[in-house]
Amino acid sequence: MTASRRQLLAAALALGAAAAFGSAQARPSRLKWTERRDLYPEGVASGDPTSDGVILWTRRPQQPGEAAPAVTVEVAEDETFRRVVAAAQAVLDADTDWTCRVLVGGLRAAHTYFYRFTDAAGNGSRIGRTRTAPTLIDTRPVNFTFVSCQNANQGAQNAWRKMIWEDEQASPLDQLDFVLHLGDFIYEIVWYPEDRPQGMYDRRLRDIVRYESGEKVSDFHIPTTLADYRAVYKAYLHDPDIQDARARWPFVAMWDNHEFSWRGYQSVQKFGASVRPAQTRKVAANQAWFEFQPARVSQPGASKLDRFVAPEVADAPIGPVDEHGLIQEPNNLAAIASLKAYRALRFGANVDLIITDQHSYRTDDPSDGPAADPFGSPDFPDVIPEEILAIFDGGRDYPGGAPATIPFGGKAIANPCKDRPQATLLGAEQKAWFLDRLAGSTATWKIWGNSQGTLDMRTDFQNLPPGKAASPWPGSGYASFGGGDPSGYVGERAQIYDFVRDRGITGFATVSGDRHSFWAGLASKALPPQPFEPVGVAFITGSISAPGLVEAYKHRPKTHPLHSLYSNPRNDAEPDPTVNMLIRHGVKSVLEYLATGDAEAARAKSNPDLSPHLSFIDMGGHGYVKVRVSREAFDTEFVCIPRPLERALTPDGGPVAYRVRHHASLWEKGQPPKLEQQIVEGQLDLSI
Repeated sequence: MTASRRQLLAAALALGAAAAFGSAQARPSRLKWTERRDLYPEGVASGDPTSDGVILWTRRPQQPGEAAPAVTVEVAEDETFRRVVAAAQAVLDADTDWTCRVLVGGLRAAHTYFYRFTDAAGNGSRIGRTRTAPTLIDTRPVNFTFVSCQNANQGAQNAWRKMIWEDEQASPLDQLDFVLHLGDFIYEIVWYPEDRPQGMYDRRLRDIVRYESGEKVSDFHIPTTLADYRAVYKAYLHDPDIQDARARWPFVAMWDNHEFSWRGYQSVQKFGASVRPAQTRKVAANQAWFEFQPARVSQPGASKLDRFVAPEVADAPIGPVDEHGLIQEPNNLAAIASLKAYRALRFGANVDLIITDQHSYRTDDPSDGPAADPFGSPDFPDVIPEEILAIFDGGRDYPGGAPATIPFGGKAIANPCKDRPQATLLGAEQKAWFLDRLAGSTATWKIWGNSQGTLDMRTDFQNLPPGKAASPWPGSGYASFGGGDPSGYVGERAQIYDFVRDRGITGFATVSGDRHSFWAGLASKALPPQPFEPVGVAFITGSISAPGLVEAYKHRPKTHPLHSLYSNPRNDAEPDPTVNMLIRHGVKSVLEYLATGDAEAARAKSNPDLSPHLSFIDMGGHGYVKVRVSREAFDTEFVCIPRPLERALTPDGGPVAYRVRHHASLWEKGQPPKLEQQIVEGQLDLSI
């Protein structure tokens, strides 16, 4: 066995996969093959490509009266499999829910391949398509798309069909090399139609999965066992558009919150005021993700390397935390260590994709819970004074010392975070890895694949005219919509951005999801009145199908004095998404727009200190972001589709609502990055 084959086998075992090694001599397939998609109901997929390999995936469940099936995977240079370059066999069993992962090596760089799985009787999967990455010295542009938040319970996945259609029409040089999925691949919270007969906003609820052992919380259901988590993955993969997308491109996947628990952190679940240990569920969530996502992730210290080994854990009470906020209870540590998903992938000379896990090591969001309730006001929905959020985030390490009380609305309220460590999303170990990878990267562009949006989200309620709200603004400065993402964990974000600045790192770009909205802007640790010092560019994608804030605000009570600042009702039409202008330009601009309907005149009254970091915001957008990365520039295109209430009837996935492009030329060390904007199609007066 050659060294390269030994290395491939060792890597495959570490990733819980079988191994196939490519050959320079292509040959025709020797297998009898008849496509039987019914026997491979979740389709096929590929993931985490390198310059010489990729992970391939399928699920072939055992049929009644059948022995445990074995499948052969073939990789070919052509769709007819007359030029097969790699093949391997894998045996499936119930312990892995009949899923199959095969690591293929020895392939050509930057090359398109086709693959399929075939059982002993010649019953075959659908044919998949994948692509390897360029080599480290290859300077060709890299094309990818990033996505997040597909909710099959509440919407249609038309964005995938649009993406596939446009990619098929594109020239080979413009086709996508991979898809970066930044989480919420599934939504573990599921509404059964009978529990909410009115639907969700304007949406019909789909009866996609019933949890065998699930728990009902309020009016929705959550998984409690491995079988439940597996069931929701299978339900999502039965969606034809999701399945078609996984068959066309290699995916690079990272979880967000809903792969485990909506408001959870580490191995803890939160529902309302209830905070409870859920170590067994965290392990089950990790195992299901491992089984259904073809990714180069590993189990540190696992005794068996050909499958996920679930540690024995109990749902033990939450214990004390260390100086970084990591819960030291042994079952918690074992649960979050059961799978390490943060990792980095290179795509040629220009792209170092550095992907972080925002949930397994994070501290609890201090703004999400009863302790923060005294600092909110129903007169100002969804916001908290920016200065209070910073105190929460800093905890006992707040600059100048944690205050014992916090002024709010003329009162002095006890600081609930004065004894807590500074909040973190990454945790100490992952943050050290991330900064080390950033510092050592030789790629032109260092791309942070962050499941959560990093751009600040605030407005200037301090500028409201007297009497417009039911009470005066209770803060001393700006109003923040942030909290559970980097816009609320500002201390850690500042450490990262200072590191980028101090090391003279250029080509720093962040791509994110989670917010169900499109954003483009500059990465800065602070905004006015503090110094505004951009160190990179940042983008956030709209959701594939999950509802966004614009949709939610449409259904809020219209009698609230500030309702029109968030959503302006119009007769027999969709409301104006004035929340976009509220965040981008401020209250004076929105009030001018409400009075005149003139967006240009409204923008003329913009508060220049509110959002110098933002170029674009749409809090209601669905779709995806296409990215082209070259030696010279980082180019994005927002592709927004109409609200996906039902599946589109046409092969192209339906119409496009708008397209917006942003261009960032590579900047020199010591120079600030800049964004240029081009509206290709669509009316976007309130977003720019």
